Amino acid sequence: MDRHAPITPIPATPSPAAALPWHARPAAEALAALDSPEGGLSAAEARDRLERVGPNRLTPPPSRSALRRFAAQFNNLLIYVLIASGLVTLALGELIDAAVIAGVVLINALIGAVQEGKAEQALDAIRDMLSPQAIVLRGGRRITVPAEELVPGDRVALSSGDRVPADLRLIQAKGLRVQEAALTGESVPVAKTTDPVEPAAPLAERAGMAYSATLVAQGQAIGVVVATGDATELGRIGRLLAGVETLTTPLLARMAVFGRWLTVGILILTALTFLYGTLLRGEPWAEMVMAAVGLAVAAIPEGLPTVMTITLAIGVTRMARRNAIIRRLPAVETLGSVGVICSDKTGTLTRNELTVQTVATAAADYAVTGTGYEPEGTFRRDAAAVDPAGEPVLADLARAALLCNDAALHRDESGDWTVSGDPTDGALLALARKAGLDPAAEAAAHPRADVIPFESEHKFMATLHRTSGGSRLYVKGAPERVLALCDRVLGPAGPEPLDAAAWAERVDDLAAEGQRVLALAVRTDPPVTDGLTVEDLDGGLALLGLCGLIDPPREEAIAAVLRCQAAGIRVKMITGDHAGTAQAIGRRFGLSGPAVTGAELDGLDDAALGAVARDTDVFARTAPEHKLRLVQALQAAGQTIAMTGDGVNDAPALKRADIGIAMGRKGTEAAKEAAAMVLADDNFASIARAVEEGRTVYDNLRKTILFLLPTNGAQALVIMVAVLGGYALPITPVQILWVNMVTAVTLGLALAFEPPEPGVMDRPPRPPNEPLLPPVLIARMVMVMALLVACSFGFFSYRQGHGDPPEVASTMAVNALVLGEIAFLFNARAISASVLNRAGLFGSRPVWISVALMLALQLAFTYAPPLQRVFGTAAVGWTDWAWMAAAAVAVFLVVEAEKALTRRFRNV
Repeated sequence: MDRHAPITPIPATPSPAAALPWHARPAAEALAALDSPEGGLSAAEARDRLERVGPNRLTPPPSRSALRRFAAQFNNLLIYVLIASGLVTLALGELIDAAVIAGVVLINALIGAVQEGKAEQALDAIRDMLSPQAIVLRGGRRITVPAEELVPGDRVALSSGDRVPADLRLIQAKGLRVQEAALTGESVPVAKTTDPVEPAAPLAERAGMAYSATLVAQGQAIGVVVATGDATELGRIGRLLAGVETLTTPLLARMAVFGRWLTVGILILTALTFLYGTLLRGEPWAEMVMAAVGLAVAAIPEGLPTVMTITLAIGVTRMARRNAIIRRLPAVETLGSVGVICSDKTGTLTRNELTVQTVATAAADYAVTGTGYEPEGTFRRDAAAVDPAGEPVLADLARAALLCNDAALHRDESGDWTVSGDPTDGALLALARKAGLDPAAEAAAHPRADVIPFESEHKFMATLHRTSGGSRLYVKGAPERVLALCDRVLGPAGPEPLDAAAWAERVDDLAAEGQRVLALAVRTDPPVTDGLTVEDLDGGLALLGLCGLIDPPREEAIAAVLRCQAAGIRVKMITGDHAGTAQAIGRRFGLSGPAVTGAELDGLDDAALGAVARDTDVFARTAPEHKLRLVQALQAAGQTIAMTGDGVNDAPALKRADIGIAMGRKGTEAAKEAAAMVLADDNFASIARAVEEGRTVYDNLRKTILFLLPTNGAQALVIMVAVLGGYALPITPVQILWVNMVTAVTLGLALAFEPPEPGVMDRPPRPPNEPLLPPVLIARMVMVMALLVACSFGFFSYRQGHGDPPEVASTMAVNALVLGEIAFLFNARAISASVLNRAGLFGSRPVWISVALMLALQLAFTYAPPLQRVFGTAAVGWTDWAWMAAAAVAVFLVVEAEKALTRRFRNV
């Protein structure tokens, strides 16, 4: 359209009270309140207002520098203990020990700082959504100015394809339709007028407003700027997002609690060990300081942060292969504890592509197969396929859908069918092509002579076409409007009298199923051959039939919802669509019960909201605040929440949820940056697969912790037993560091590759307050610690008692400890199940690779002269290896016996 085409202004109406919001004020009242002259603001006035209100951009929040984010990573009790141990070790001249500790601390801090830096980009994405420029009326002429220079009172011109640069009160409009899905969740463009609406009207129903960052899909308009920058609806969401607290993940919360208790325990044991050795046994203080440092370093699982990070990263890689892209590593395990998924409807559960699903004619009702804009599908009557060419009325309706249309279908770069123009027109084009009509041939046979574009005032579109026998007029539009223009209906045998009441009932039936209904009509003897006007359509039309359109559910999403429900996960749909549409779509996913609207939520206090959030599965006509309140209410009830979304309006709830999930293909950048996970295929089914992967990652993390903690504890206990008993240290601090780091990056890492446990999706979500290590596992860890200490200390004492050099005895102690850890690694592959089977012993290649690598390192540790000098080791005989291996097998069998007893006790 010509941007300068004349637009008929709407006459002024009486002014309401000044306190009314802009959408409730008539256009004339808005102009007067903003002192906006007919020719637009002068350049001087615009500059003055710009100085007073500031530029039309969103204010960036204060952000932390990279250095401050890095420094914040050291604010952890375990890190404090490690740093203190490193400083003491450095002061005593143990450079290797100090270097290893420093390396672990720095790597952990770098990983955390990088992840936090990515999380702070969410608000930048919202600010980038503002339009870069605008056409504005200044001093009586239209000029293009940077959108940042718009001020309240400016008159802005809009046309098809524009991004709205600020919040506008429309004062003139011609066929204007605006795509507001990013703000409201409405799946189709919204028709706009200049009429005021009720003050309490929700955002999606404010027909006289055009909001910043939305897109003009069709038509022209002029609007007066009523809000810029932070004062816009977009800015309000930005402020809401900035004020939302990002919750820590369940694992990080548990690890923080666990870390505090572990730190306190380590400090107490270290202090008692030092005091006992120096005061009661009279040992030299320098030796006791090194013993205390060795105990602290042994007890602290230095490798745990690294192994946890690698385990999460492996989970990220697995999820990426299944179209779930994780933006923040800890979010991987959060998926495993999700109890409720709050899903957006449009584009997530549905395809965000309108499809004609039902055609109703006087001859029959037809079901139309196929999804989206892809022009492939069939017509079915009473479940039997029919040929549209053999159904004259159906063929005529399809031709009307094709010719009374301004859209075009084409394939994008990925090969998917997309629409240029109104989505409704795109769905009608796909219908016509499914009926076998060729757009080029039909256009040549029926060239268009004139058109009346769709406008909200008359609620229809009409096209006049020349044919070989004269002219033909096609009309499509709102059913109530088209039915009023018809006096007959086209039946199988020709025109029949129109029963308007019966057709109105059929319209209601389709609407009750959540379908958007259009009526199509034809006149074969129009009174004009060109110059079509609205008056030419006043009666005389024959109704062709009705088309029921719907944004269809994804078939794979229906199956995924059922899978989540079987896993104990409740799915709730939260959408900006109408309640009737939302409820009809919800039924297809097994989400029963009535839909609750945002207006109804506004009247509820926190207690009532909590009950509604718990018992209701479908929420309609929701605003960003409603989504945020629902997420908070469910979290207050102790649930771990996943929230999906694609629009700017979803960003606050995505950030607040335990895990926010954004759409990768059709989602806004604001939603992606606020989310912890992005779906590459915009498919709810990928969430179900990600939940399974998340549960597997959590299981593997628990296995890793179950393996590392008793091995670290055993090393510390060896030192404690030596000090309390007055013995020489079986393992030196530098040998402890060797065992810690080598076992963590070899044996501990092997558990990150474990496959899913059997029935991982059959068990309910784990409660948020579930302890990281239940009592039964703590008891097992204590038992394993005792077994490993017995092996290590036993071989050390045995060799020492036979008069072997201290280096030989110490080497035996270290190797016995390592072999015992290797045996326990196989136990840890299953938390409760037995591993005395082929899969348990030989079913993991990473485990055997890590065992082989560990044995190679221990052989070098024992026999390589350079390592012998660094770590104070000596060669041992092969018979000694056999005895140590036998002790390791004994550890393995004892743990398996404990697991068998535990299973039997639990089953009883």
